Amino acid sequence: MGFPVTGMGSVARRSPGGVSGDRRAKLFIEDTGGDGAPVLLVMGLGMNATGWWRTIPVLIEAGLRVIAFDNRGVGRSERVPGPYTVAEMADDAVSVLDAAGVDRAHVYGISLGGMIAQEVALRHPARVGALVLGATTAGGDGHVPAAPEIVAFLQRRAQMTAEHAVWASVPINYAPATRRDGGDRIAEDIAQRLRFPVEAEYYSAQLAAASAHDARVEEIRAPTLVVHGSEDVLIPPVNGERLAAAIPGAELSMWPGAAHLYFTDEPEVDRSVATWLTDPRGAG
Repeated sequence: MGFPVTGMGSVARRSPGGVSGDRRAKLFIEDTGGDGAPVLLVMGLGMNATGWWRTIPVLIEAGLRVIAFDNRGVGRSERVPGPYTVAEMADDAVSVLDAAGVDRAHVYGISLGGMIAQEVALRHPARVGALVLGATTAGGDGHVPAAPEIVAFLQRRAQMTAEHAVWASVPINYAPATRRDGGDRIAEDIAQRLRFPVEAEYYSAQLAAASAHDARVEEIRAPTLVVHGSEDVLIPPVNGERLAAAIPGAELSMWPGAAHLYFTDEPEVDRSVATWLTDPRGAG
């Protein structure tokens, strides 16, 4: 992705009582280094750090140090058998900060990565400067699900080949305008995703974690920006509205004409998030 790589780091599942080695996994980490404020990027379901390929250069240009990694089970990280939980994956994320030698970072997650970011803020509040929650939900009883046919597709997706799955997901991930006029941008994204295609077993393990997510987001105290596309059919935008309303002091950034992968639909989102991260309210 065009920036320095720290390589493989061995991280362990953590709990309030200490470290347990029974769920240890090796996670692939990429770190731009530098003296800028660190930002930890957490990618979504079945995707890996290559999914941030549009975002990372914008954050670097804003003077931020970017740390990205592949969640357990996908990309270049270890294929650890499921089941997974969002809390476990949040502890993985904190272990990435440990491996990078970072005590406190801004955390930006999208989709499942946004759920993981919520849990990082709840389980490890001292490690979080500010929080960006993209195209995500707090889960639980307040979650508004996608249409039944989309939920059914998510279940079937694990049975498809990787290439079939990413192309079949296009109507779910991208806004109509991008599908009409931005086919080259979609193809660029898919080329990145197919560099390290997800395997069915681990996709299903991540999907189960996302489906069980139920966070006490009203307890989050980090300055928070909630980003959502108004045409997101995978996680309907009302979920972003409810998330922002539930987190004390959170700001909502709703982008008209953008869908689930909003940074491809609307490149200005990356610049807006980068600007916010350089001066998030109260995140000193």
